Amino acid sequence: MENGNGVAGGKPMVMVTNDDGIDAPGLRALVRALVSTNLFHVLVFAPDSERSAASHCVSWKRAVTVKKVDVPGATAFAVSGTPADSTSLGISKKIFPSVPDLVVSGINLGCNCGYDIVYSGTVGGAREAFFNGIPSIAVSYDCYNMAGEKLNIDDLTLSAEACIPIITAILAEIKNKTYPQNCFLNINIPREVGNHKGYWLTKQGKCFYKMGWTQVTSEAQAGTVSSTKATQIKPSGNTNVCTEERALSTKEEHLVFKLDTVEIPAVDNADTDYSSLQAGY
Repeated sequence: MENGNGVAGGKPMVMVTNDDGIDAPGLRALVRALVSTNLFHVLVFAPDSERSAASHCVSWKRAVTVKKVDVPGATAFAVSGTPADSTSLGISKKIFPSVPDLVVSGINLGCNCGYDIVYSGTVGGAREAFFNGIPSIAVSYDCYNMAGEKLNIDDLTLSAEACIPIITAILAEIKNKTYPQNCFLNINIPREVGNHKGYWLTKQGKCFYKMGWTQVTSEAQAGTVSSTKATQIKPSGNTNVCTEERALSTKEEHLVFKLDTVEIPAVDNADTDYSSLQAGY
């Protein structure tokens, strides 16, 4: 797909998407930082609500809606779909007449290192642009401490400002036709972004989240038994046994589970993404 002419003359066009939703503080901080430079035309195509861990899911047989929304300094649209949907629509020329020079997905609340990138909707949004020949980056901020508590999201402003040198450097390489076409970048910003140690080109590690499930209850299910299903079952033989089996069957049909995740950092070399991030790069 041919990109817009922004890098050839005038301001380049940067399109922002994410998986936390168009109202997320990370996206808004990134847009503010981009707009404040007065160097870019800023376009936003992002999900209308949170789509975390959507990976590269697309709305295959479901129609999506697009609504123009107010994001100061940008032309913005909220999409009732996934990050990949949002990117795909944003670069399709179906709504906006130009194709962006660069797609930036983020800023995600929480890092995306190692095998996290398989699950990440943030990375999925950037990957969709890459699949279509458009340079892209995914940006995530390691805003959670080791206890899983969210840190001061005011640091998102500093995180967004830390992205500007990377974005301008990429656009310069695009203009000079020296930007590599066979990859996209996954950027992670350390917790102490105000005291970060600099930029480090690294490689994907092997950290991942171990999946576990906890059974939970819901008020909507409390004390409810499907009378419709009960009447559809005709007892035969021992009525008491049939009644017990029917009650057990009904319970089994309505079990509710909640996904729990525990991060398991692999023993990586010092030059991997997770290790470099924890070292403050």
